[in-house]
Amino acid sequence: MASYEINFFSASLKRCVPFRAFIPNDQLSQWIEYNPNYKRETKTLFLLHGYMGNDVDWGFNSLAAELSTTYNLAIIMPSGENSFYLNAEATGHKYEDYVGTELPEYVHRVFGLSAKPSDNYICGLSMGGFGAIHTALAHPETFGKMMGLSSALICDGLNGMKDGDDNGMANYAYYEYWFGPLDKIDESHNNPKFLVKERLTKGEKIQPVYIAIGTEDFLIEPNRNFKAFLDEKKVEVTYVEDKGVHDWKFWNKYLEPAIKWALEI
Repeated sequence: MASYEINFFSASLKRCVPFRAFIPNDQLSQWIEYNPNYKRETKTLFLLHGYMGNDVDWGFNSLAAELSTTYNLAIIMPSGENSFYLNAEATGHKYEDYVGTELPEYVHRVFGLSAKPSDNYICGLSMGGFGAIHTALAHPETFGKMMGLSSALICDGLNGMKDGDDNGMANYAYYEYWFGPLDKIDESHNNPKFLVKERLTKGEKIQPVYIAIGTEDFLIEPNRNFKAFLDEKKVEVTYVEDKGVHDWKFWNKYLEPAIKWALEI
């Protein structure tokens, strides 16, 4: 497995930005001879960090490098800052465009990876879980499957916020900047539920969804609610609850099962 730290100019973000990558392109033939994952084309996983994190989080805190080698999986880890991977109005803050289109096109071209949606998956933790689900829903032409670990599916809880409110994680001004007018969030492109309804109205099939959440996680009710919503809309969802809180112990426990689910192994 080769490790890369890359800086390139992003047109979506109007600046040079970093991302990390694990690419299993340096394996000796005797190491992979008996690994069935190397009898197929390399797949790609875009792995998104959480709120207050950055592009180094998965590399430092998880088994992503080992899993890249084991499963012949290119793993791309961008920095989304605290954007929820959404597009804001301000110039240089188009994070959905960056993760959903620009970065995949760049890595497919530079590393010679397949651009087929069936070969590309997106996963994240907390804010990154929201970002993975939202970005995949907004860009089915890029991602064939989506996985959220302890996802911050918080849109329903933002509806009642007023100017000056603070929920302990961020204030009204922050949420309004990234999500738009909060009194209109139920019908906003930035709301994953709205994207599901919009796409189903167009007769589109929603990609499969994987969700894992700890039973002691403060985000468990929003995850249960989203799972019930997907069930109601007859969207294919694999949902797992297990003992755990909002931490790397839980995310490390479920990263590999999420990958195996995506690869269907």
